[in-house]
Amino acid sequence: MQTRVSTKGQVVLPGPLRRRLGIRAGDPLDASLENGRIILTPRRVRAVRARIVEDPETGLPILSAGPEAPVLSGKEVEEILSNFP
Repeated sequence: MQTRVSTKGQVVLPGPLRRRLGIRAGDPLDASLENGRIILTPRRVRAVRARIVEDPETGLPILSAGPEAPVLSGKEVEEILSNFP
């Protein structure tokens, strides 16, 4: 894939690369030079996107942060909630 540098020094990352790496507008990137190449590395600081879905067993609404989110015990949830103002 090819891109160009604008007169302001800006570079557009091609859409397929952004989608493959999950890069969105405003995401921070680290820039470095290695052997005459510019290396852009995304920082992984974005919070997990949660959504409300229906529990397949009970039919009740539940909060899901996706399949890779950690599973919390009831005690852990209780502890987290106790720290809310």
